Amino acid sequence: MAAKKLCETYSKAVMEEVQRWAGMKQTGVSLRYMMEFGSRPTERNLLISAQFLHKELPIRLARRALDIEGLPYGLSQKPAVLKVRDWYLDSFRDLRSFPEIKDTSDELEFTKMIKMIKVRHNNVVPTMALGVQQLKKDIDPKIQDLDEIHRFLDRFYMTRIGIRMLIGQHVALHDPNPPPDCVGCIHTKMSPLDVARGASEDARAICLREYGSAPEVNIYGDPNFTFPYVPTHLHLMVFELVKNSLRAVQERFVNSDKVAPPIRIIVADGIEDVTIKELMPTFICRDWETLKSPCLRPEA
Repeated sequence: MAAKKLCETYSKAVMEEVQRWAGMKQTGVSLRYMMEFGSRPTERNLLISAQFLHKELPIRLARRALDIEGLPYGLSQKPAVLKVRDWYLDSFRDLRSFPEIKDTSDELEFTKMIKMIKVRHNNVVPTMALGVQQLKKDIDPKIQDLDEIHRFLDRFYMTRIGIRMLIGQHVALHDPNPPPDCVGCIHTKMSPLDVARGASEDARAICLREYGSAPEVNIYGDPNFTFPYVPTHLHLMVFELVKNSLRAVQERFVNSDKVAPPIRIIVADGIEDVTIKELMPTFICRDWETLKSPCLRPEA
């Protein structure tokens, strides 16, 4: 089946509604606000949260669908990318068809629906990656500059995190027995060292499985330092970082009699910033920083 653009696949009414909602201004929500608001998950607050998401999520989903539609080099028409686009449109239509949320019963039904939406989008990242691979097979080998696509993917994945954070936080606030020190999916006393240690162990397990050995990972920092953040998000970031580093070091030493040198991770806290820096051997140099002003700056 030939790939079809939005205007060829969906009705004019749907297209006009997507365009209209994509043009609306989205509302930034800080981690601090989510933590303060979620500390009181009363029926009233959950109702307010659901009413906000009922208006906010369609804006974000519509924007992502239109972003996908306008990608260069024919990426928008690759089967895997079209599948992602349709997931966003299906979720947009689900939200727009949901009636006004007036009471707790409506809120609970809405929560079930957005939980299903979150599951629907679980495979967005690997599916988009497949779409890029499909593009690379067909693209003119003379085209080397794919910066525009890289910039799109960076923005796309960041906005995806925001959408999933909004949904995940609302759903998590319904947990009758939340874990200690947690407000929804936000851990108010998250230890970056503990998260980095767990992520590094997971990455080393993959390296051991693939290569039969793995460099050591040494982690430095204050073991008592904590700050509010989402552990699963940090785990994923550190895991991907360490996994790439382990592969680079291991492949460098795969045919060597020398023992692969360790990778070092340094966690440093400042007045407003948290820096996680990875130091590899000098022949492969990379620094990485993340989570600037975690309590104030990250917006979903």
